Amino acid sequence: MGSDDETKDEPTGQILEPLWDANQAAKFMGVSRSWIHQRVEAGLLPRIRVGGLVRFEPEATRKFLRHDRVGASTALARVRFGRR
Repeated sequence: MGSDDETKDEPTGQILEPLWDANQAAKFMGVSRSWIHQRVEAGLLPRIRVGGLVRFEPEATRKFLRHDRVGASTALARVRFGRR
């Protein structure tokens, strides 16, 4: 069956992966933790708040990489340099 880290969402039968912390997301994406936090603060990288913690859904992070590489970089440059 599945690994011990996966849980099954009973209503949909979908396998849910554990949430990633910033270190795990950064390692998966091949970037620094500060890069992750910059994207979160700019509202570019999808994240979940769990109390005071920031966590990342693995599938949402994968989708971000597939679909938003160029768009996210452009938007971040606008935020950094005050351009709209």
